[in-house]
Amino acid sequence: MKIVYSNESLFLVSNVKNLIEAQGISTFIKNEFSQGAMGEISVFDSWPEVWLTDDADLERATEIVDSSQSNIDGEDWTCKNCSEENAQSFEICWNCASENS
Repeated sequence: MKIVYSNESLFLVSNVKNLIEAQGISTFIKNEFSQGAMGEISVFDSWPEVWLTDDADLERATEIVDSSQSNIDGEDWTCKNCSEENAQSFEICWNCASENS
């Protein structure tokens, strides 16, 4: 078993797990409920982690994780319809629901 991703956010860890499993790779989350132990154990030791069931899937799973993380560095955009500033993660304007084009 190999670890492929860890983050303090269980939401992000669960998302990565779902992305990997959508490609037919078996995973599990370790430390899913450990954040309540912070202070008793190291903060980093309590972060949730995505682990692979089969080591042979490491290369493909790493590619999926890298690909999912590469989209994070986008730029904010201004809506052409209402001139509202939107975070790069939004595909539609939060103010008027126009698409980013």
